[in-house]
Amino acid sequence: MSVIMKVHEDTPTYIDHDQLFKQLIGTFFDEFIEVFFPSIHQQLDFSSLKPLSDEIFTDLIHGERRRADIVMEGRLKDQDTLIIIHVESQSYEQKNFHERMYHYFSILYNRYRKPIIPIAVFSYDKVRDEQDYFELTFPFLHVLTFHFLKIELKKQDWRSFLRSNNPVAAALLSKMGYKNSEKVQVKKEFLRMLAKLELDAAKMELIYGFFETYVKLNHIEEEKLMESIQNSNDESLEEFVKKLPNSWRDKGLREGLEKGLAEGREKGLAEGREIGKEIGKEIGKEFGREEGVKIAKKDMAKKMLSKGMQPESVMEITGLTKEELEKLGDES
Repeated sequence: MSVIMKVHEDTPTYIDHDQLFKQLIGTFFDEFIEVFFPSIHQQLDFSSLKPLSDEIFTDLIHGERRRADIVMEGRLKDQDTLIIIHVESQSYEQKNFHERMYHYFSILYNRYRKPIIPIAVFSYDKVRDEQDYFELTFPFLHVLTFHFLKIELKKQDWRSFLRSNNPVAAALLSKMGYKNSEKVQVKKEFLRMLAKLELDAAKMELIYGFFETYVKLNHIEEEKLMESIQNSNDESLEEFVKKLPNSWRDKGLREGLEKGLAEGREKGLAEGREIGKEIGKEIGKEFGREEGVKIAKKDMAKKMLSKGMQPESVMEITGLTKEELEKLGDES
């Protein structure tokens, strides 16, 4: 599901939550299972895992078509039987999600006829008690009970993952249960975790980009963060942070540069006019008006060029041609 999020200058940006989670978990599937389902991790033969082609689920009743987030095929250790692991991320509240999980399970099972481990990752911003089973019963008969594993990120204590040295845990701190007043601290701990991970540039960018999508600090919070990092006396963390992008810092540099250029140009024009006036007054006393103006323009152009002004600006102010400017350069 895509939603609109406000960013700097009120520019609307669409966040494809499903794609973000699919990319994160798909890239770090081993680490995802390890941090949230250690008992499964101990039994899986990760060398045998491979993603299945994108599965498209069709709800014939409601007319919906949806791609499965992650479907992996592999083996348990010391066993030849193939199994399937289906991971579905859910970023918004849906009343009958547990039934949808059963629907996905039944389609996958009918298609592959292999044991399936279904997992749901709930990532919305409210704390809820999600149902992790679907039942079909009658007063006279219990037909089935379907269970699936679940992770409700908002219920997770973010502090309990700080020593995990796990990239998925680091990224998902952004969706765990922290207070708004803890946002700066959460980002600081995220950066500390990220600094210790030995990841290549692409994976580092993936983890950092995921976290930044959900935890955005304003410029005051960024200043508090940097102050906290500097006061921590952790030189390795400080050096690591200096290499990372900073949206507020970059925006400030860009605006400062644009403002500086504009102010510099205005100042240069004002100085140029004053120089022209003074030179014109002095020379006008000794020469005729027309000749004095020509000489004043040339002297003014020389001074402006000596101050580093661009030839185009000098020509615009003085009215001299490109050839006249080049001749001035030859004379000097």
